[in-house]
Amino acid sequence: MTRGGRNKNREDGSERKCIATGEVQPKFGLIRFVVGPDGQIVPDLMEKLPARGIWVSADRAALDKAVKKGLFARAAKQQVTVPDDLSDLVEQALVRRVVDLISLARKGGEAVAGFEKVKDWLVKDYAEVLIQASDGSGRGKSKLHTPDGGSFIGWLTADELGQSFGRQTVIHVALGAGGLTQRVVEEAARLKGMRALGGDDDRRKG
Repeated sequence: MTRGGRNKNREDGSERKCIATGEVQPKFGLIRFVVGPDGQIVPDLMEKLPARGIWVSADRAALDKAVKKGLFARAAKQQVTVPDDLSDLVEQALVRRVVDLISLARKGGEAVAGFEKVKDWLVKDYAEVLIQASDGSGRGKSKLHTPDGGSFIGWLTADELGQSFGRQTVIHVALGAGGLTQRVVEEAARLKGMRALGGDDDRRKG
């Protein structure tokens, strides 16, 4: 696994074609959907549902296009029902997925929250990933920097990060080199594609 939490073997894994863009890319950059028993399109974030997968890039514009152009029915070769708010449903599901993974990392001792604890991990080179709330104070966030060769996640809210730590709000989080780090980075990247960002997410480089 690299310092940014990416497992090179995952990068060399199987690829799928997006029905909206026509691009072929590794699976971790797409979202799998299946047709449920009732004919409704269902997101399968865990990629485990027993049905033929339909793949769309983890990008809100691509998913909106697939819904608007009727591309799910074309890919499934049958009539399907697509929720009007499918993009919002996927975004919410990805938020829950990332929050749950960070929570698991915390329980395994692979994540800490709070300015001083995060700063300590960064100074001691324990941190692989810096996570900061999108709605946190810019002045406070600017005092911490992405670990060298690591990753930055800045598109979760303070409330969402707080859920991972059983608190009302959390602004600063660090992830260590544990086994869940790669999964957090990948799922957060998919969430980034589904979420409207304010442009602050890539700024905090060391």
